[in-house]
Amino acid sequence: MDSTVDLPFEGGQDVPYTNQSPVVQTSELRKVYRTGFWLSQKVESLKSCTLTVYPGETFGLLGPNGAGKTTLLKTLLGIVRPTSGRALLLGQPLGNPQVKQRIGYLPENAYFYDYLTGWEFLKFVAGIFNLPSSVQRQRIPFLLELVGLSPTMVRKKQLRQYSKGMLQRIGIAQALINDPEVVFLDEPMSGLDPTGRYQVREIILSLQAQGKTIFFNSHVLAEVEQICDRIAILAQGELICVGSLDELLGTADTYQVQGVGGNLDVLKRWVPNLAFEDECWYGYLQGDPQEFIGSLRLMGAQLLGMNLARTSLEDFFMQQLQKRGISSSH
Repeated sequence: MDSTVDLPFEGGQDVPYTNQSPVVQTSELRKVYRTGFWLSQKVESLKSCTLTVYPGETFGLLGPNGAGKTTLLKTLLGIVRPTSGRALLLGQPLGNPQVKQRIGYLPENAYFYDYLTGWEFLKFVAGIFNLPSSVQRQRIPFLLELVGLSPTMVRKKQLRQYSKGMLQRIGIAQALINDPEVVFLDEPMSGLDPTGRYQVREIILSLQAQGKTIFFNSHVLAEVEQICDRIAILAQGELICVGSLDELLGTADTYQVQGVGGNLDVLKRWVPNLAFEDECWYGYLQGDPQEFIGSLRLMGAQLLGMNLARTSLEDFFMQQLQKRGISSSH
């Protein structure tokens, strides 16, 4: 039977956490589930995940259904124990009780006590964190204003009467009740209409402005592209790419170029992803456009087109999956 291991990085417990230290740091993190009637089958949900998230970042974890996103998030939170690998959250091993006081979490399918009012529910969560009544009286109205809920309505209306969007907003409020340093959001925009997604995006932007570190899973790639500093794509339990949007998609001044002729080796220095179609070459330019044009003249190549272009996150996401033969609905 697989042994469960949750080891800190070497010296991790002895080094105090500072504002410059990584918020999340994993190395070769792996999770294997046993399934079947006799628990004889193994499903590897995470495969050697190595990841670092820095203070103040908004980090988006993307992937198709069943990719292992929720497993990774729950592992970081200490809800699921890894099979092997090493990880730290706020400088401490996963599951550390003191660290849990400093984080907030909104599950994808949160269960709330239906017959409590929103106000009663927030007071209940505040009590779990041992927040004094004086702090609760200030904190709860502040959070309701942040998520766009009426205090009067929240005092009177039971949670079973809330719409999906209202439940999502009260869920975000409870995730922030302890003024956490790190906020984990699992599919925060799932099932919301455009207005609801806009509201959640504005909440995340306001948390960014406060310097919070935000780690969230999402299928809504257009929203991720607007608000994330860095992203990772997880597929079949494996991290297939990690980086900033500029690193992965190209900067706002990325050019798509097309031409004929020239020296192949020289062209590839300028256009690393060089491709060919009907004797024309094309791809994305890396380097100064004017120097590139000068280089083309020197080697007798002809430039047929140069257009500003940046791959959308959705196109990049699909390309990464297709390269590995993975269906986005897998």
